[in-house]
Amino acid sequence: MLALRLTRGSHPLVLMRRLMLAAASAGVGFLLLCTLGYASGHPANASSSVLRLLWCVVPLAATVQFAVAVARTDPSTRPRPALFAAGLGPARLAVLAAISTAVSTTLGSVVALLLFLHLRGDLTGLPFDGGAAEFLGEGTPLPLAAALTLLAVVPLAASAAGGLALRSRPVAPSEAQEAEADLAPSPTPTGLPWGVALTAAGLAVEAYASRGSAGSAFPLPGRLNATPTAVLVGWTLTAIGLAMAGPGLTHLCGRLLQAVRPRAVRLLAGRVLMDEASRIGRPLGIVCAVVSGVIAASVLYTGGPRPFGPLTALGAVLVIGCTLATLLTTALEAKQARARTAATLLRLGAPASALRTAAALRALVLLAVFAPLTWAIAELAALPLTE
Repeated sequence: MLALRLTRGSHPLVLMRRLMLAAASAGVGFLLLCTLGYASGHPANASSSVLRLLWCVVPLAATVQFAVAVARTDPSTRPRPALFAAGLGPARLAVLAAISTAVSTTLGSVVALLLFLHLRGDLTGLPFDGGAAEFLGEGTPLPLAAALTLLAVVPLAASAAGGLALRSRPVAPSEAQEAEADLAPSPTPTGLPWGVALTAAGLAVEAYASRGSAGSAFPLPGRLNATPTAVLVGWTLTAIGLAMAGPGLTHLCGRLLQAVRPRAVRLLAGRVLMDEASRIGRPLGIVCAVVSGVIAASVLYTGGPRPFGPLTALGAVLVIGCTLATLLTTALEAKQARARTAATLLRLGAPASALRTAAALRALVLLAVFAPLTWAIAELAALPLTE
C-alpha cells in the first residue's frame, strides 16, 4: 500500500519514467511470447526457436538496466534521516523499490499478453488479414504455464536487480560527512584493461563467425532466426567489454580536461568527470556498444533489399530506447548528487555561467572520445562481414 501511495503522489517526470519502464516491459514480454508462439507453430525448428529466445536476452538486459536506473532516481526510495527514524532503513527501501518496479513491469507484461492474444485472434478474431500469423503461431495451442513463466521473467529480473542496487546503496551521510566526501578524491576505475581485452575478444569471435560468408552480407536483422550464435556471443563480449572500459575512459576524459595549465572551469569539469566516472561510465560504454552495432548493421545492409522482420525492428527499438533512457536517467541521478556542491559554489559567488560552461565541456570531451571509439568498433565489426 505504501508503494502504491508513493506512486500516486509522484512527480510527473517520475511517473513518465515508470510508464516508459512499463512500455519496455511490454515490448520484451511480447518478444518472448512471439518466440513461444513460433516454437509452438514450428516444432521441427527447435534450434531456430532457441536462437530467437537467445536474441530476446539483449532487450531483456537493456530493460533490466533501465529498471535499475529508474529505481535509483526514484525520490521515494532516496535515503533520508526522517525515513530511517520511521523504521524505513536501506533494506525496507530496497523492498519498496522492488515492489514499485514490479508494479510497473507487471503492468507491461499484462499489456503484452493482451496484445499478443489479440494479434493471434484469440480474443476478437485474427486482425490484419492474418499478416502476423507467421511469427505468432496462430492456430496452435499456446502453453499457458510457459506463457506465464516467460511473462514473469521481466518483473522478477527487474525487481531483483533494482532491489539489490538500492540495498547496496550507502546510508545517507550527515552534512559533516558530505563535506568531507567532497574533499576526498574518488578511486580510479580499474576495469579499463579487462574491458579492452573483452572488446578485442568479442571482435575476434565475430570475425571468426563470419568466415566462409564472403560475397554475402551477414543476415543479422532478418527475422531473428538466421544469425549464428557465435556472432551473438561476440557482440555480447564486445558490449560487456565496452561497459567495463567506460568508467576508465570517463576518468581519462576528466584527466584530459585538467591537462596543460587548466583554469577554474576546466578543473571543475574534469573533477566532476573523475568523480562520476563509475556512475556514468558504464551506461556510456553500453550506449557505445549499441550505437556501434547499429552502425555496423547499417553498413552491412546499405544497398539492396534485405529481410527485416517486425520482431527485429521491435527489439532494436527496445535496445536503443532503453540504453539511451538509462544514460539520461543516470545523468539525472548524477545531477541530483551534485546539487549540494553546486549550491555551495553558487553561495560562494561562482557565476552560474561557469557551471553551465563546465557541463558543456564535459559533454564535448565525452563526445570527442566516445564518438570515434564507437565508429572504430562499428567498422571493425562490419569489416570481416563485408569482405
